Parts: sequence; structure tokens; C-alpha cells
Amino acid sequence: MIIRQSTPEDLAALEAIYPAAFPDEDLLPLVRSLETNEPRVLSLVAVNDGEVLGHAAFTFCTAGQSETPLAMLAPLCVAPNHHKQGLGSALVKEGFDRLKAQSVEKVLVLGDPAYYSRFGFSQENDIQTPYPLPEEWAQAWQSVSLGPALRVASGSLNLPPVWMDPALWSA
Repeated sequence: MIIRQSTPEDLAALEAIYPAAFPDEDLLPLVRSLETNEPRVLSLVAVNDGEVLGHAAFTFCTAGQSETPLAMLAPLCVAPNHHKQGLGSALVKEGFDRLKAQSVEKVLVLGDPAYYSRFGFSQENDIQTPYPLPEEWAQAWQSVSLGPALRVASGSLNLPPVWMDPALWSA
């Protein structure tokens, strides 16, 4: 298996993987926009024998008035028939390595704490999401530092327009 930067040719495979992995969520508009319209994204795919098996997108962002380079991990997906094989972990770890090389200091995620804690994520209290989260999601807003915190980022998360749909931040 290799992990590489996604290409436009990978979009068809991603359009098959996401609905299979998330049958109750329509992530395709977000995935399509990140893959085709958003230059400030690190988009990685896990490929084996030419088949795309997983995907992770890291959107570059900032918070408040700070210029501290941040990234938000979302979405992350692995084809259901390849779950529990370490593909998601490999995508996240490779993303972290590439983001560190680009001086990103912190990665944020809105996701299951039981899953994301394995990468060092913990509840984020200083950076607020663009829209209020449902109360039961408070612990799902998390971050991990990619090195020594040289600058403190706080305030509201500044994201590209694709992320400014309130439906992405609610139940």
C-alpha cells in the first residue's frame, strides 16, 4: 500500500467509498468541493494495486486574529471492506508528517474521541467552531499539537467557504 497526494482521477473512487462508509451522511458535496475547488487542502489517498482504499483531507486554516498555521482533519474515510487494517491510522500519521513539514502547529477534528484519542487528540477549548455545536458534541471538538506550541491560537476557526455550511456543524 502507498499513501500519496490525491489526483483528479481519484474522485470517482472517492465518490464510491464515502457513501459506502457513511450511508447516513451525504459527504459527497464536501469531498467534491475539497477535491476540485479548494487549493488549501492536503488530500491524501491510500492505494493498493491501483485501487483507492482510503482518503483523508486536511484543510489549512487559522483561528481568530492569529496567523498560526492550523489544519482541520475532515473527512477521513476507509472503504468498509478494509476497516481495521490500519489504513485510517496510516493516512492520519502521513498527514501529520506532511503538515509538520509545512510548519502546521495544530490539527483540529470534529469526531469520535474514542477513535481520535489514539492520535493524541484531546478536547479543544481555545478555538471555537464556526457555528455552535450541539451540547452532546462538546467532547468531539478536539485538537492535537504537532510539536512545541510556538504560538497560541484562539478564537473562532477561520476556514475556506466550503466549510461555512451550518449543516456540517450540527446533528
